[in-house]
Amino acid sequence: MLSSQFSEDNGQPPNQVITIKDDAGRSLDCFVERELDIDDVEYFLLLPVDHPIEIFAWEEDGEFSDAVFLEEEEIDLIFPDAQAVLAEQNLVLKRTAFTLTVAGELPPVDEETLLTIEVEDDDIDLEPEEYQPLATFYHEEEEFGIYTPRDPLLLFARRNAAGVLELVPPEEVQELEPFLEDKLFED
Repeated sequence: MLSSQFSEDNGQPPNQVITIKDDAGRSLDCFVERELDIDDVEYFLLLPVDHPIEIFAWEEDGEFSDAVFLEEEEIDLIFPDAQAVLAEQNLVLKRTAFTLTVAGELPPVDEETLLTIEVEDDDIDLEPEEYQPLATFYHEEEEFGIYTPRDPLLLFARRNAAGVLELVPPEEVQELEPFLEDKLFED
């Protein structure tokens, strides 16, 4: 589904906001950062309006612990606890499409508390990602941490034959990368 609206941001020119939906019917409002036309296909570079977050579980493994990304079923179980701990900071946790988000003003960044995660993928050479901690909480004696990525979450979408906006799969984005770099840097 696609809906668009315009929003004012502190006297800045209006930014187009598009709502994209996932298969579960959840929506995510995004600013349109760029519109691109590649081989007669309309693509959009999108930035979520609210702050994306990740909830990690901590897996103890001898001398150190690893951050573990959670599955949908696990998020369903702990969501009310995460929502409550963020509400204490005047942040509103949302179950949005493609990523969890939080609305509100984030606390200042403390460089010393950043979490760096190295994601391994045999097909893609990935840079380590830095996350700002927002809160920790316990659910059934297991510790969880709520973090927001330091780098913006950019989503790449296209309009399908029915005119509905859909995310482009990562492997397809990788194939389009040379065209994207040309289009993004020609301005």
